Formats: sequence, structure tokens, C-alpha cells
Amino acid sequence: MTKREEILRIFPDNMKRTWEQALGWADKLQEIRLGVGQPVRLHYSGEERFLSGRGVLCTGLQEAWYLTEREMDEIVRNICRYSLYAFENEIRQGFLTVPGGHRIGMAGQVVLNEDGNIRNITHIRFLNIRISHEVIGAATEAMAYLYEKGRFLNTLLVSPPGCGKTTLLRDIVRQVSEGNPYGEGRQVGVVDERSEIAGSFMGIPQNRVGIRTDVLDGCPKAQGMMLLMRSMAPAVVAVDEIGSAEDMKALFGVLQCGSSVAATMHGNSMEDVARRIGAGQREGNVIAGTPEMCFERYLFLEKEQGVCQIREILNREGAQVHRGRLWKN
Repeated sequence: MTKREEILRIFPDNMKRTWEQALGWADKLQEIRLGVGQPVRLHYSGEERFLSGRGVLCTGLQEAWYLTEREMDEIVRNICRYSLYAFENEIRQGFLTVPGGHRIGMAGQVVLNEDGNIRNITHIRFLNIRISHEVIGAATEAMAYLYEKGRFLNTLLVSPPGCGKTTLLRDIVRQVSEGNPYGEGRQVGVVDERSEIAGSFMGIPQNRVGIRTDVLDGCPKAQGMMLLMRSMAPAVVAVDEIGSAEDMKALFGVLQCGSSVAATMHGNSMEDVARRIGAGQREGNVIAGTPEMCFERYLFLEKEQGVCQIREILNREGAQVHRGRLWKN
């Protein structure tokens, strides 16, 4: 099934004709924003376009399609196969993943339990359809810097949002799992809390994450790291967007068990990394030493003129291992 066909399946049959023309550039489509009483918006390679009711892309609001409450309900029911109850657990988390690994964020009226935790989201009135894009080979040029004598080095990918951290991490996972010129294939465990790395649907990864990769989908990172260590014995554990004290405590637990880690974090400098890891150390009361002891490679990513790239690679002491573009998306 093509990416275009996967996206069309999100919408009910009576809307498919409207979407067909807009999805002619599905490979460049990044996300679709829908809201009741709001214009339908599509983002292509960082540029925003509106969709008219005739299925024509436009830059102004004059012809834009403003989604009605009935139309939103039809889309939500179609996504949930006309059984919202069956997807209640996913909706409670604020998102669900559909075939192809595309992730649909949801917002609406939140219903709380007596303990204050979210029980459900009803009257869903806003959707953010994030289109899954794999870049096979994204990590190829960087892999030489992530190994030492055949051992995968503890690696942290750092960048502001939208610079390709998860895309790069996914391909690192794939190459570590399947083997590459710098190391043989290793067992990898992925804790995919928000279903963004593997893009699992009904527990099955929709993205290529390697033949030796086990995926724990929809599980909080801190709990998932320890669960994988006990149950699946991974040589490498991969997680997205670490930062809390609980995350850091679990991560140190993985390291103390002898496994390697590959992770991402929001930030732009070693100072940002030291501040966040240091806070996790202090709050979690976990391991002595400086933040630089945690990881052996730091990959800093940036986006320049709409292109994601690796800005530089540093070692655990903060010394530059490589500078300059190694990857572009």
C-alpha cells in the first residue's frame, strides 16, 4: 500500500475524492491539522497550505474548507473503525497510530477519574495527523562515529523540536539491529512511549526497525526500560525524548546492567544536556559523577533552510569528533 493510500484510509468514503488531489504530494506531506470550525491545513516541507472543499490546495482562506462538527465525527468514527470504545485506551493517551505508522493526535473534552487521572477524551474536536516518513540510510554516515572496537557507544541525539531526532534514531536502531560495517547485529529493545519510533499498529511495527528489535509500544519510558531489561535482555536500549528524573534513573539502571543506550533529548548545546541530565541525577538521587559520564557520543542536529542535518558530534569529554553535515532530510 502506498503512503497516499494509507492516508486516504483515514477519511470516510464520502470525503476521499476531496483529498485525492491534495495527496498527490504525499511524500512531502508532514502533517494535516483539522479542527471544528477551522480551515483544513496541510504542511508540506514546512510550508502551510489550506484545502478547499473542492480538493484544491490554496494559500488564502477565501476558498478554505472549514470542517463541521458532523464531518469531524465522521472522520473520528472512521479512524476508530466505528467503535470508539475499542480504542479508548489509545484515545485516553491523546493519540493513536494507524496502518503505515501515521500518528493521530487528538484533543477535545477531557473526562477525569476521581484520582485526577484522565479517563477518556470525548467530543474530539481537533486532530493532528502526523505523516510517518522513514529515511532509510539516514544514519549511515554517522555510524562510523558510534562504534569502538565493534561496541556500540552510548549515544544521545540532541536538537530543538523538528530537526529529525526521531528519524535519525529510528535508522540507528535499524542499523544496530541488522548489523553494519562497524559492528555485528545486536538485540535492540525500543521503548516507544508515543509510537513514534516504530510506529506500531496493533503491536506490529509499521517502520523498519531491524530484524533483532523488540518494541514495547505505548509504555512510559522509565517503566519500559526496566521491563525490557528483565524480559528481553537487549544489548542496546533505545528511547525518545528523555529528561525526567525517572527517565534518568531508569537509564542509569540500563547502563549498570551492561547494556548500551541510544536516546534523544531536546536541547541545543552541551550546557543544555548537562543541565537536564544533572537535574535528573539530583532529583532522582541515582549515580555520582558528572553528566558527561552518561554518554560517549553526542550528536547535535539542526535545521537549515528546511534541511535537517547533523551539526557536530562530540565525545564524552565534549571534544569534537566530527563537524559538518553528515545527513540531510
